[in-house]
Amino acid sequence: MDEQKKISIVGVPMDLGQVRRGVDMGPSAMRYAGLLEELKSQGFEVVDYGDIPIHRSTNGTNQEQKLRNLQEVIKVSEELCTELDKAINKGGFPLVLGGDHSISIGSIAGISKHYKRLGVIWYDAHADLNTAETSPSGNIHGMPLAINLGLGHKLLTKIGGYIPKLKPENIVIIGARSIDEGERKLIKEKGIKVFTMHEIDRRGMTAVMEDTIHYLSDRTDGVHLSFDLDAIDPIYAPGVGTPVLGGVTYRESHLAMEMLAESEIVTSAEFVEVNPILDHKNKTADIAIELVASLLGKQLL
Repeated sequence: MDEQKKISIVGVPMDLGQVRRGVDMGPSAMRYAGLLEELKSQGFEVVDYGDIPIHRSTNGTNQEQKLRNLQEVIKVSEELCTELDKAINKGGFPLVLGGDHSISIGSIAGISKHYKRLGVIWYDAHADLNTAETSPSGNIHGMPLAINLGLGHKLLTKIGGYIPKLKPENIVIIGARSIDEGERKLIKEKGIKVFTMHEIDRRGMTAVMEDTIHYLSDRTDGVHLSFDLDAIDPIYAPGVGTPVLGGVTYRESHLAMEMLAESEIVTSAEFVEVNPILDHKNKTADIAIELVASLLGKQLL
């Protein structure tokens, strides 16, 4: 962890990948909850690069090929890719604050170019493997994992100047419980490893994380954690962009982060979809901060 004693924070206050307002305030909510203070108390040097500017269209929704706010998402993704590339070159552990999950188009584009075989843990209630053809909504926040695999609109897949960013065999999805038909077909076609809530309920989080760590350790040279707060049951985390009942518990999520910290395989992370408008007293942002702390090695004793 010595090389990661510096934390580079980038905020992306974007809600353009979907229709529900509020997740654009996620980075502010997490900073307000004491993220920087928590990390500094753990002995990290924290460099906060601030927020990527968001350019909202003045002429309404862009419905090109069923993709909502396509041009705006492209612009933000390119800027985030560039910012993270610079931050990584300066050293430190990249920590991205969202914003809706479409931000991972830019974050993974900026991170993956620094690895030959980047692995991704997609901790999420959703698979986010839709394309314009399979998406029921046209919301780009349901497409980023497919886009990073090189599937989807060419202007999105070529962010950062290279395609693809990820290989299917280097991805593990954890906590999924809302998967569309097109995503289900793609998961089977590509052989993507998925631990749904069924596996977590049946086998327990310890076994799931042991399998995940072993699986990715053998085939990757870095691992990006993409943590959507809607993976957690809304009983614990009500302030999220797309809540789905029957999710991972608060303690299971802490255990997952603690096991990842012990494994030392995670080389970058993002925490997304915190929506203060739907939250209770910033509860979900508080949970996000606690999970970040556990991921970066905070222990009870």
